[in-house]
Amino acid sequence: MRRLLKWGSIVLLLVIVIGGAALAVRLNSFSQAVSGKGLMTSELGRRAGNQDRFNLLIMGYGGKGHDGAYLTDSMLVYSIPLNGGDATQLSIPRDLWVQSPAGSGRYMKINAAFATAYARTGSERKAADSASRTVSQALGVPINGWMLVDFAGFRDLVNALGGVDVDVQRSFSAKYPANDDPSKNYHWIHIHFKKGVQHMNGEEAIRYARARYSTNPLEGSDFARAARQQRLVSAIKAKLLSPAGWVRVPAVINAVQPHVKTDLSASDLMRIFRHRADDQHQYVLSNQNVLVDAQSSDGQYILVPRNGNWALVRSYVRSALDGSLTAQR
Repeated sequence: MRRLLKWGSIVLLLVIVIGGAALAVRLNSFSQAVSGKGLMTSELGRRAGNQDRFNLLIMGYGGKGHDGAYLTDSMLVYSIPLNGGDATQLSIPRDLWVQSPAGSGRYMKINAAFATAYARTGSERKAADSASRTVSQALGVPINGWMLVDFAGFRDLVNALGGVDVDVQRSFSAKYPANDDPSKNYHWIHIHFKKGVQHMNGEEAIRYARARYSTNPLEGSDFARAARQQRLVSAIKAKLLSPAGWVRVPAVINAVQPHVKTDLSASDLMRIFRHRADDQHQYVLSNQNVLVDAQSSDGQYILVPRNGNWALVRSYVRSALDGSLTAQR
């Protein structure tokens, strides 16, 4: 019996080692596919330079089959302190009126910065670099890396995780497009979310993240949608870092690889997302803090700095990211 237990332990150890090696190979392949960098490449410190934070710009877009396929309606700065501590999430409203490219004298909504650069260059990577520079210039903080995720990737990620648990802050109903491509089905459906912790699959999660036309005024704005997206990011990260999430890592890799692009290695992304980001470190730039509603010369609804003061916006952003913000969130 003792010999049997000994050999059983050896076999188990071999299975763990071989399984770990296989996973490392798969992670390296994933890292090369989404970023062109090897798994163990690390650039966080070098890119941050003498700054003690690393700011990752996450851009979500519809992709093929959507109206405005390359408009990044979801833009989030995920900022981590390199010396340890909690991460901060800062959402950028899609209607923020900015100069893009920086210094060009041409203005547009910030969600069009990536799409415009992509139309000009034909390269998603060059477009992401350009959009990152636009965001950095507008917010007055360095953008050290970027990640692109299309809606299909977001949906498939949640499904590969077996769903996620999201704390819905308030009950609400909303109209939602029956199909991402209105040429196939232009009708609307009605969706509803109940207050409290809800388990969501991929389709439910993306509807929760994107819902705009709500019967609840508190949930009908783009600012409320940004806050919901932050809660979803936190829920996804919590599931990924749980034992149940680790078991599903191979399925997650297969699900998201076709839908994600980044300029960072997989190990750097894992280092970034292991930082906790709770409700006390989540902010949304909005007309409730440093922005005001306005109209462009061609009649578009836009958001601009209060009193035209970009210094106020940049001060707010820096204070939010470094944890010293005491003003209204």
